Amino acid sequence: MSEATLRAQELPVGSFGNKASGWYGVWTLVLTESAIFVYLLFSYFYLASQASGEWPIGGSPSLRLAAPNTLILLLSSACLGWAERSGARRGDRARLLGGIGAAFILGTVFVIIQLREWRGKAFSPQSGTYGSSYYVVTGFHMAHVIVGLTMLAAVFVWAALGKFSRDRHAPLTIGAIYWHFVDVVWVVVFTALYVAPRLK
Repeated sequence: MSEATLRAQELPVGSFGNKASGWYGVWTLVLTESAIFVYLLFSYFYLASQASGEWPIGGSPSLRLAAPNTLILLLSSACLGWAERSGARRGDRARLLGGIGAAFILGTVFVIIQLREWRGKAFSPQSGTYGSSYYVVTGFHMAHVIVGLTMLAAVFVWAALGKFSRDRHAPLTIGAIYWHFVDVVWVVVFTALYVAPRLK
């Protein structure tokens, strides 16, 4: 039997692309977490429809920090997508590291601005149904951002150690799917909590 035939019959070491177990795992996670966000936003709108007092407290939430913060998070997704397309798939390590690093920095900036916005609120999680709803929704999203940043940090280290190639970079793809999900969810949350009250 020829050497080429023997190699063709060898079991692959590690999986990649949409054959990676993590690829299916992250999509399962995205679906389940999407359902939780739907429940939370449904609860928010239900409580808003039943509220007898001021909703939102202090009027529509300010866009001064939230709007640019939304753009920052979307830009982080663009950077991560660029890292995968122009970096990993082309074997360009500099672009790969640059894109992941930029996404991580922008995600961190998002967290800092979000925390600053929370501190400036005239209400707290104990301030009635609106306060608790607002902080539960945005806080749950913040938890997902922190998980995503942890994933980006791990992917950056693996990329720096040369663990990825043009054909095998499943962890980056999996991390990117999760990060894009987090960003899309924020757009929905931003629309529901910041834009919708202005449409009354």
